[in-house]
Amino acid sequence: MIKILAICGFGVGTSLILRMNIEKVLKENGLEAEVEHIDVTSAAGSAADLVVTSREIAGQIENSFDVPIIVIDNFMNLDEIREKCVDTVRSMQ
Repeated sequence: MIKILAICGFGVGTSLILRMNIEKVLKENGLEAEVEHIDVTSAAGSAADLVVTSREIAGQIENSFDVPIIVIDNFMNLDEIREKCVDTVRSMQ
């Protein structure tokens, strides 16, 4: 199963919202993945197939991962998450 990390600065509120919205979008599109929300410091030591985060965090972690990093500008925007994530996850399955 594909593992996705939803990363924010502290790994609490924002990344939890992002995780829930990623899961919702994937479910709507018949896709499955293990989605974990995590803080930026802990993320560096975590394994993943895909990283989803903000533009600011992406700049901090770009050298820490050898997997695609998707930048989401609005974590509440399901259309943006759908547009940026669905095809990538689909291609990994």
